Amino acid sequence: MQSSLSKEIQHKIDHKTKPVGALGKLEKLAFQVASVQNTLTPELTKPHIIIFAASHGIASSGVSAYPSEVTPQMVLNFINGGAAINVFTKQHGINLWLVDAGVDYDFDQNERLIHAKISHGTRNFLKEAAMTKEECENCLLKGAELVRKVQDTGCNVIGFGEMGIGNTSSASLIMSKLLNIPLEDCVGKGSGLNDAQVIHKMSVLNKALEKHSDVDDDPLKVLQTFGGYEIAMMCGAMLEAAKLKMIVLVDGFIASVSFLCALKMNSSVQDYAVFCHQSNEKGHQLLVQKLGVDPVLKMDMRLGEGTGCALAYPILQSAVFFFTEMASFESAGVSQKAEL
Repeated sequence: MQSSLSKEIQHKIDHKTKPVGALGKLEKLAFQVASVQNTLTPELTKPHIIIFAASHGIASSGVSAYPSEVTPQMVLNFINGGAAINVFTKQHGINLWLVDAGVDYDFDQNERLIHAKISHGTRNFLKEAAMTKEECENCLLKGAELVRKVQDTGCNVIGFGEMGIGNTSSASLIMSKLLNIPLEDCVGKGSGLNDAQVIHKMSVLNKALEKHSDVDDDPLKVLQTFGGYEIAMMCGAMLEAAKLKMIVLVDGFIASVSFLCALKMNSSVQDYAVFCHQSNEKGHQLLVQKLGVDPVLKMDMRLGEGTGCALAYPILQSAVFFFTEMASFESAGVSQKAEL
């Protein structure tokens, strides 16, 4: 049953100077933001994207098209402003925070990098759990702490990105375990594997699945066993952002798997999530179906970094602006649709 405010929000949307439903997804986004903010005059303030970066032990088993040293190299690229996410956040006026969640590299102190290293990369889950329970819990706590600091700046809309060679392998295993679906439905080309390399990746991940066959669908245990520090820290960040009633911008495959973990821990996070794009990664196409969500954009992207969040943000802005600034039939003196 709709609340009184929900009815008012829908009434306001339906009585703008347009046919009912004519703005499509923008109307759904406007309804969501107004509902989350519990107001008929919503606004988006101080948008932020946080990129979590970490190294993965499984990368040494040849599951990626790129070597593991690309992870710290890309972090340096973020710091220097040379990556796609730097370009898009600058274009759209979004604040960008960079976090070393567990990169196998010792970065110099830099005002553009937040040092939150749990360890120098996870363990290889082909041999043992990727992280300890304590490490996983610390990731969740650190992600939450960072979101609180972001909110303190006046931010009420936050997106998340990631960097970590090997993290599509982690994400595929987590998705398979938490949704109880075949691993082959979750595994794709990642950073650009050819067909033979995908076969090798599948072989490695199937062995890891067998190695940890005793792990059930407990989200914390699955995250600890197969996750990355950046995936776990993002999960904690999403949980906290929802707790603080912020709009949560969900990026592609990795971020959506972090969201899946958060959802299994607290189902209410779904109310705050805006899925920004459907990745070209095989697993993500299935995951958005399983979650029953309709991403804002479908642009054949599979980069990560939070790029989908940055590109979808101005569309979310448009949804809020039409809701708050567009005239109604009454205020504009425009006749409504005739009743037949």
